[in-house]
Amino acid sequence: MKLETTKQAGTAAGGKIEAEQDHAVEERFVYKDDDQIDKAFDWKQFTRLFGYMKPYAKQMLPLVAALMVLGTITKLTVPFLTSMAIDKALNPDHPSLKLLYSLTAIVIVLYIVQWIAGIYRIKYTNIIGQRVIYDLRSDLFRHIQKLSFNFFDKRPAGSVLVRVTNDINSLQDLFTNGVVNLMIDCVQLVGITVILLLINWKLGLAVMFTVPVMFLISTKLRQKIRIAWQEVRMKNSRINSHLNESIQGIRVTQAYTQEEENMQYFDAMNMDSRKSWNKASAMNQAFGPIIEVTGGLGTMILFWYGAYLIQSGELTVGYLVAFSTYVSNFWDPINRLGQMYNQLLVAMASSERIFEYLDEQPAVQDREGATPIPKIAGDIRFDKVVFEYEPGRAALKGIDLNVQAGQSIALVGHTGSGKSTIINLIGRFYDIKSGSLTIDGRDIRGVTLQSLREQIGIVLQDTFIFSGTIRDNIRFGRLDATDAEIEEVAKAVDAHEFIMKLPRGYETEVEERGSALSMGQRQLLSFARALLADPRILILDEATASIDTETEIKIQEALKILLKGRTSFIVAHRLSTIRHADKIVVLDHGEIKEVGNHGELTAQDGIYNGLIEAQFRFL
Repeated sequence: MKLETTKQAGTAAGGKIEAEQDHAVEERFVYKDDDQIDKAFDWKQFTRLFGYMKPYAKQMLPLVAALMVLGTITKLTVPFLTSMAIDKALNPDHPSLKLLYSLTAIVIVLYIVQWIAGIYRIKYTNIIGQRVIYDLRSDLFRHIQKLSFNFFDKRPAGSVLVRVTNDINSLQDLFTNGVVNLMIDCVQLVGITVILLLINWKLGLAVMFTVPVMFLISTKLRQKIRIAWQEVRMKNSRINSHLNESIQGIRVTQAYTQEEENMQYFDAMNMDSRKSWNKASAMNQAFGPIIEVTGGLGTMILFWYGAYLIQSGELTVGYLVAFSTYVSNFWDPINRLGQMYNQLLVAMASSERIFEYLDEQPAVQDREGATPIPKIAGDIRFDKVVFEYEPGRAALKGIDLNVQAGQSIALVGHTGSGKSTIINLIGRFYDIKSGSLTIDGRDIRGVTLQSLREQIGIVLQDTFIFSGTIRDNIRFGRLDATDAEIEEVAKAVDAHEFIMKLPRGYETEVEERGSALSMGQRQLLSFARALLADPRILILDEATASIDTETEIKIQEALKILLKGRTSFIVAHRLSTIRHADKIVVLDHGEIKEVGNHGELTAQDGIYNGLIEAQFRFL
């Protein structure tokens, strides 16, 4: 999904009208993966969705089915007992209070049985439904974590978030209540139909004559309802994406005093979402009047034709009352089935989006026959490596680079020269287009991703700190590390001192992204995290950019020891960070222009020397 920014909608004199706001939203926020899915109801997808219930079919479904049947039988028995009470117990010619009391007691017992069966049915269906939702959400999150960088390059975090939260949550009612209620209503409809035909097949057929009429009318609404709910999901996804972007960029918004403009866009998107919801909801509500009108017509037929049958002696008053109750019970499940179909359309709109992600294959994954790479020595070779983020736009153009184990390599160059691309390829976060990239003589495309990446440590400029304690954030580098090992690496990068000054030391809770810590402190923690992992290859991507000079001096001393014996790649602009590197690689527009150590390159009148001079000019 790509966020495409285009020109903003103009402001008309006197203010913007809603149409202009909607147009502005469509122009500013166009998400390619949120395009409306316009296709017929997919039964294959329907089967796939309910396949998540299979693991629990043998465990609980038989019990739920038994409770469902028991509850349905007790419910359908009551109208028949009522007809007996009217025709026999309350017969003016032969009244029987004893029979009336007996039938009343039986009805009370049946209601109690129905109530108990309903309690346990709801309990077990909720258990099944929540387990299904748990499995589906776990599968989606697990799969998303396997997807490659290019997947996230094209999608805002908010759009991914809405798939795991809102779209999954919209399926809860379907699995906890909808499926079982569907089964109950179907069994009840079959039972009522059989009973009606047994009581009087003529009257039964006459009443059910209205059912096909109802389905013919409602069928025309189904396609429109499905598309309407897909549009609701699409609008909600856009709101979540914009909200996530706005929260993360709140400092920029406030710095440029764009709060009002941002609010106008959000209001327009919010209004758009409300309109979509109202439209879909209105279509849903159309089913109710259809059922009521059809039910009213059926009731007219029942009493008109029923009265005729009573006069002709083909039907008793008790059976007419029972018939009326059964017909009333007949329209209730019909109405619920209509609502269930609407609920199913909502679920299908969400499941289409969920399965779209589940069907997304990682661009980078273990190839067939891939084997774990043994402990890395650290020899790395780029041989005519060509890489493209987008077809036809090469980010690296035939890179040739030999790195010996234990060497420190500094990558320098202007923005967009290919520095970060090179380090991303080492961890195989992207696959090269042509050429080869080998570590210890093995093409990294032939080894397993886990065995490769667990031997690489990366420290980024934009350090990510998780919610939790300081100790937990450092331990993220190696989960089985002891407290002593954590404190040891913290001391090595000179983080121990500031940690101990915090209210609870290593047990101090830090909020999401470490907002309570300074940029330099967050980077020191990321240093400790990477070094705890004891990687064979260490990558520092502008890792010292936000550290003050005094702290950097301490880190430089620590790095001399910590980088010893490891192959390291350093992306930096500070001279102090790169001057001691064994080899400096100067990149320009995806090509290597110069290679050498600091002394060799400064002796030349080349790109590196120009970068150094430019840095000193601005000091």
